[in-house]
Amino acid sequence: MRPLLRKKTVVVAVLLITGGTYLLTALSRSSEQPHSEPSWQADRLASKELWVEQGDFLPLNVSYTLLAGAPATQQKYLAVGLSSIKRKKGRYLVPTLQSIFSQSSPEERASMVVVVLLADFDSDWRVATVNELKNEFVSELEEGQLMVLHVSEEWYPPLTGLKRNYNDAPDRVTFRSKQNLDYSFLIHCSSGLASYYLQLEDDISCAKHFLTTIKKRVEEQEAKKATWATLEFSTLGYIGKLYKSVHLPLLSRFLFLFYQEMPCDWLLSHFREIMTQKVPIHFKPSLFQHMGTFSSFRGNYNKLKDQDFEEGFYTNPLARVYSDMSTFQDHVPQLAWNAGEKFFWGRSPERGNYLTAVFSEPAVVTDILVETGSDGKDLLESAQVELGHGVITKEGGQSCEVFHPVGEIMNGRFKMQEIDQKYKYASSCLRIHITAAQKDWVVVRKISITTKPSSPP
Repeated sequence: MRPLLRKKTVVVAVLLITGGTYLLTALSRSSEQPHSEPSWQADRLASKELWVEQGDFLPLNVSYTLLAGAPATQQKYLAVGLSSIKRKKGRYLVPTLQSIFSQSSPEERASMVVVVLLADFDSDWRVATVNELKNEFVSELEEGQLMVLHVSEEWYPPLTGLKRNYNDAPDRVTFRSKQNLDYSFLIHCSSGLASYYLQLEDDISCAKHFLTTIKKRVEEQEAKKATWATLEFSTLGYIGKLYKSVHLPLLSRFLFLFYQEMPCDWLLSHFREIMTQKVPIHFKPSLFQHMGTFSSFRGNYNKLKDQDFEEGFYTNPLARVYSDMSTFQDHVPQLAWNAGEKFFWGRSPERGNYLTAVFSEPAVVTDILVETGSDGKDLLESAQVELGHGVITKEGGQSCEVFHPVGEIMNGRFKMQEIDQKYKYASSCLRIHITAAQKDWVVVRKISITTKPSSPP
């Protein structure tokens, strides 16, 4: 297998070097506009860890025009990139940006930058769009959380007379080829702005606290010490795909080099495999949903939806979960706390058994949702939800010294809001306390809590 792999690597290298010669020839023209701040800033912040950057191989010479916002002077955790063009029907850019920012906490917004490439050559549309963004996102632009860019048409290679692969109509080939170039320029500019890069489209909605969930998934993946090039947080097209920033120079050149060959989402699968990640890594539930009704191509009706998306997706604060109930196979207590498809499954609980989440940091709990059972079976029949304080260590793990009852689980479910109106101070534990034995096993499918900063005692 190794000789075959080495042969593939040589072929890819030859293609990239050939493409680099083409880039140097095709993009050696001078620009009427000077190089803008974002291009310089991205270069200055780039880590230079990649061999492509260390040796200045395959330079992608392109000049950006900064239309609004300003780049940060320090790298963020996440750069979110999306490209937008004038649509024949529907306008989704502003709602998309509103979803990105509104579904993020102040701390999350401070650790990311959203880069928008206005990729249409219609100057009137760009001016109107920039004015709209300046009115809607004043603070985000001022605080370096939003940048709006444009690349002049002169930097694009030919967009007509291209190969008609897959028997696509000429206008379809032109559309998807330009889209590849738009993404190439967008990714190139974003390469030095953050540690990770998330590709979105301009007609999506986001799950709440998506950045925190992404960070958690990245940490889990890095802990496995396995090679990865792409993490997927949506099943659709080029939505919710996460990359390491150090790989972006290669990705941008890859899209540029093969821009006329196939649609971008197909190219990305090839890029993933070239980077030695053979199998897609997709996380459920999806964090992003396609909301556009009309396609950016011809304005066709588009009903595409991600069936794995959960609008009410949640991220609990960090906690360790303990239980004295006998666990079935690998359905451990922690799975009741973690968002996703997995769950805690315990054998016939007895009176006095518990499932206790011990928070990493005390927090004021405002809302609690507990859901048990699966398809009407294995419901928790009799239990009390409690909040506790004063963390102690005992046999079997940690718990709290004192607990206060919040309410009873009814028909396998518990939901209460505005809990902080009664319990105003920080809690360190949430406990599900079994109040009567049952013969059936119990599935705790979801524990979701909402918190706010703690008040002084």
